[in-house]
Amino acid sequence: MFVILSICVSIMVLFTIVPLSYNSKWWIRAFDFPRLQLAIFSLALLFLELIFLDFSATSSWLLLFCTLACFTYQSWWIYPYTRLSKPEVKPSSKNQHSTISIVTANVLMTNRNARELIRLVREYSPDILVTLETNEWWQSHLDKLEDEYPHTIKCPLDNLYGMHVYSRLPLEDAMTQFLVEDDIPSMHAKAVLENGDTVRVHFLHPAPPSPTENEESTERDAELVMVAKNIEETRSYEQPIIVTGDMNDVAWSRTTRLFRKISRLLDPRIGRGMFNTFHAKVWCMRWPLDHLFHSEHFTLDNITRLPSYGSDHFALYTQLSLEPQKAPHQSGVDKEDGDEQLAESIMAEQNSSSQNVHNPT
Repeated sequence: MFVILSICVSIMVLFTIVPLSYNSKWWIRAFDFPRLQLAIFSLALLFLELIFLDFSATSSWLLLFCTLACFTYQSWWIYPYTRLSKPEVKPSSKNQHSTISIVTANVLMTNRNARELIRLVREYSPDILVTLETNEWWQSHLDKLEDEYPHTIKCPLDNLYGMHVYSRLPLEDAMTQFLVEDDIPSMHAKAVLENGDTVRVHFLHPAPPSPTENEESTERDAELVMVAKNIEETRSYEQPIIVTGDMNDVAWSRTTRLFRKISRLLDPRIGRGMFNTFHAKVWCMRWPLDHLFHSEHFTLDNITRLPSYGSDHFALYTQLSLEPQKAPHQSGVDKEDGDEQLAESIMAEQNSSSQNVHNPT
């Protein structure tokens, strides 16, 4: 049993140490994802060690210490996304009426259950529907929503990176851009709320680091960072902002944390749960890939993961209230020394610039 536990602990230590590297190779960055699973695995190892190890031997204490260190480190990353943590975004006031709700849905291009997604949209009735991996087939079905969602931005593609926006709210100064890769779109617009207030919205779906996509995470990281830098450089204090989409990155990764530090946007999941949206068909391998971040002008009415509709992602529903008077009482992750230099180096590696991101005005 000691040999078996030693092998398991060695694997756990390796999986914990590898992502400490800033190397952008896909097989290294892949270890950023399963931190919840690794924390659970290390906790199980702790129980087995307490039962089977002979603690009169120094080697047993060494195994226990290594396992406890791994569990502590993995838990530190995921702790903010548990109910044990203090919520970053305040709950909405009951008398608040200026709201915006968004459903973000990666449909899985080969999925043919468009009817169920349309049913969910009509049931939850968001102001804006953002769909990812949508091609011409999906567009032909989702266009049935145009009577209810007349304001649209469409970019059907057959490469798993098509994107569509259907909105009840008017969308002004809308633009589809290919920020880093020629076949990976993003969308940017200004949504006009019913009371006339405007919200700057960015919809993203960068490609992930993987053996079938990009061998490194640099393209994904550059798109996230250049949007964050653009927000930092162009936003005014009064301007509400929302960024949503399938970021192909987990909420607790260094890149997503860097995005939040630079943009100063808040994460409504902190203190409320992980809302793991992928993989919908493999319950033991799930993590949060679909995100919604917003400026401090908003409070949270509701955030929920919608039922499965045949995709490998669950859709994410978020409803926010515009309460700018609470902005001074909300803040996210603070920037640290070296964050600006890291952001600049990530963009430089892809010859990208924050000035290329469309700023809806």
